[in-house]
Amino acid sequence: MHRVVITDFLNDELEAERRGLEGVAEVEALDGYSEDDLIGRIEDAAAIMMYHNLSVTKQTIDRLECCRLIVRCGAGIDNVDHVYARSRGIAVANVPDYGTEEVADSAIGMMLALVRGVNLYNVRLRNRPDPWMYAVAGPIHRLRDQQLGIVGLGRIGTAVALRAKALGMRVGFYDPYKADGYDKALGITRYESVEELFKTSSVLSTHCPLTDETTHLVNAESLHWLPEGAFLVNTARGGVVDTVALPDALARGQLAGAAIDVLVGEPPADDNPLLVAWRDPGHPAYERLIINPHAAFYSVEGLLDMRTKGTEACRRALLGLPLRNIVN
Repeated sequence: MHRVVITDFLNDELEAERRGLEGVAEVEALDGYSEDDLIGRIEDAAAIMMYHNLSVTKQTIDRLECCRLIVRCGAGIDNVDHVYARSRGIAVANVPDYGTEEVADSAIGMMLALVRGVNLYNVRLRNRPDPWMYAVAGPIHRLRDQQLGIVGLGRIGTAVALRAKALGMRVGFYDPYKADGYDKALGITRYESVEELFKTSSVLSTHCPLTDETTHLVNAESLHWLPEGAFLVNTARGGVVDTVALPDALARGQLAGAAIDVLVGEPPADDNPLLVAWRDPGHPAYERLIINPHAAFYSVEGLLDMRTKGTEACRRALLGLPLRNIVN
């Protein structure tokens, strides 16, 4: 019988995976945290399911003896060398639609917590409860007619745009790979440069993949393009934002607040400059920065979607059925 290996993230009874591959393959979860954890444990896998705690590079792909498919159980594919896998005849797929609603809801929730002062009130009233009134977190402006700038108008970016419009916001986006007409269909504004989008957005939300083009797209220089007192939300990939630049941007008021769900290196080291500022009661980041543990994707239903769709991709590959969502 075939063997399907789950490289990381899962360490439970694998009920969904065993049920979906019953009679087709045996399933094993390695619960790895680095690529070295896979050595001697993955070579005979006929299909591989991977999440985001580690990478699968040429080092591992070269050792695979009979692998037909690598599934990245999520949307981003930056942690698997899909180009090299193709040269070895191994298909790589993703699960692009598992958490569209969850990530969009999280991005909007983070934005509201920042713009409406929810987080700031919570922190300030805990530490300085006098006076107990709205003025402790001012000034706060009406959300309606503010512009939300979206980088990347894919599934999640589109879902965020629709939610922001329902809140009365103006919505602009930058996505050079999106065909013409989506701005008209959605009633939003397209910008031809990322600088132009930044300059007109009081809230910036990132929803792009991590590529050479988007790595550190938000950095010390581009943060200056935002209007003073803007807000930043990142639920995309950690590397899209150069987080080293955020403490200073928050300290000088360029950013009035930021919400970060994803970081480079998870869990982050204690000496990460962003976390040092976030944990320092004397730094503005203590009050104005929200950090979540790569959780925007999560709901009970969304996680089950991710697992069952990744499992179904493996089942189709092992039975010789047409594959979906191939990225290479």
